Amino acid sequence: MKGIIRFEKNGKLSPRYVGSYKIIWKIGTVAYELDLPLELEAVHPVFHVSMLRKCIRDPSRIMPIENICITEDLSYTEVPIVILDRQVRKLRNNDVAFVKVSWRNNVEEMTWEVEEKMRKEYPQLFTT
Repeated sequence: MKGIIRFEKNGKLSPRYVGSYKIIWKIGTVAYELDLPLELEAVHPVFHVSMLRKCIRDPSRIMPIENICITEDLSYTEVPIVILDRQVRKLRNNDVAFVKVSWRNNVEEMTWEVEEKMRKEYPQLFTT
C-alpha cells in the first residue's frame, strides 16, 4: 500500500509501501480488496491496482506497521535525523544552499532540502 505524505518533495522517485497483505478478491478489472489488520481499520480496504506491488520477500524492503504513526487524516510525519551534506547550487542568478537530510521513517531515504527552510523548521539540526 503506497504512503501518502511528502509527495511534494519526494515525488514518484521514492515510493513507500507498508506490509504485505493478502488479496481477498478482485473487484472489476483494476481493483482489489485486501485483508488489512485491525490497526488499519480506518483505511478503506479496496485499492486500485496502481497502488499495489507484487510482494517481494525481502525483509529490508518491508516497513513494519508498528513503526508508523498514522494520524486522523491517514498521513504520517517524517522527522529529520541528521544533516549529511551541504551544497550551494546556482539557480538562475541566485546561489541557493541545499542540505542532504536523512529522515526517520525510512532509513534508506535521503533528500536534498533548501537549507533556509530546514533551519526555520528544525533548528536543532544546525547546532554545530
